[in-house]
Amino acid sequence: MQKKIVIVGGGFFGMYIAEYFAKSGHDVKLYEKEKDFMSRASFNNQARVHNGYHYPRSILTALRSRISFPRFVDEFQNCIDSDFEKYYLICNQLGKVTANQFLKFCERIGAPCEPAPSHIQKLVNPALVDACYSVREYAFDAIKLRDDMLARLLASPAELRLGTSVDKVCQHNDGLIVSLSDITSGETEEIYADHVFNCTYSRINYMLEKSGIDLIPLKHEMIEMCLVDVPEELKKVGLTVMCGPFFSVMPFPSKGLHSFSHVRYTPHYEWFDEKNMAYKDPHRKFDDDRKNSAWMYMQKDAMRYLPILSECKYESSLWEIKTLLPRSESDDSRPILFRPHHGLRGFHCIMGGKIDNVYDALDTIDSLQLLS
Repeated sequence: MQKKIVIVGGGFFGMYIAEYFAKSGHDVKLYEKEKDFMSRASFNNQARVHNGYHYPRSILTALRSRISFPRFVDEFQNCIDSDFEKYYLICNQLGKVTANQFLKFCERIGAPCEPAPSHIQKLVNPALVDACYSVREYAFDAIKLRDDMLARLLASPAELRLGTSVDKVCQHNDGLIVSLSDITSGETEEIYADHVFNCTYSRINYMLEKSGIDLIPLKHEMIEMCLVDVPEELKKVGLTVMCGPFFSVMPFPSKGLHSFSHVRYTPHYEWFDEKNMAYKDPHRKFDDDRKNSAWMYMQKDAMRYLPILSECKYESSLWEIKTLLPRSESDDSRPILFRPHHGLRGFHCIMGGKIDNVYDALDTIDSLQLLS
């Protein structure tokens, strides 16, 4: 039976789920607050297509990445940059994983891993780096991915609307009344939906607060992803130093540069959404925040491990709100958040920690038979 479905949030998750339901024969409306799709967290991130290596302290997350990796790469092959070498470095100070533990972890999850070639080994500081491994990991071009998803949605019967905030939901008989407002004009309207899927990532609690529904406990970070021009030796190279207060330098295909992130300096500050606490709208906080780059600190620390990074040229920074489940801090896991019928029947909240988590979200939707 056809259902009226509202998808809130036009990031990758919202777009993908909207297409999924539209192709299944439902009446789908997708609303995005910004002027373009995939313009916030889906773009302002490291653009890494995870293959499990990043999660030695969370086997479940690593295994889910290993399953999703080939599926995502195959489905979005025109958006994937695989034309670079990728290396993981293990440090002998401050690290939470030893070289031997990392090798055993890769073997356990079935991820390719072998010693890096000599030209890479020569770049590292042996006093701080115990081992360097060659792995298989890619990056995605966020602009190509957005264009691909938009073309797919336009070919579907889904209705798309930009510049529209979904502010509130309330129960109405067996369905929901959804309150919308136009960002430019301020005009409001109400529509009916059988189901509403809240895919707004950092702003997931905004609708809950406006609707008088209990907030979901979440941690937010104001993060800075630096974009840099790397020296010639690293043009076709991605490097991740782990696992601890370290850094990563990855190709960022949509800009033709490398992203540069640091566990210690990329998050500038944090705050939490919790029950019985005043809610802070992350988007308003983002707009009001004064942003001062920590690039010099990132580079100064990173060049201790790889001296060649002193030759990086800073170009600009991507700023965004990163949102996590609080429990992810203990083991670095990245599970999906899925709250079916949260506070109201037919109102569902979904959030992923990685872009390929979308497959886990769809599997969960199917297993719960939400629309039946």
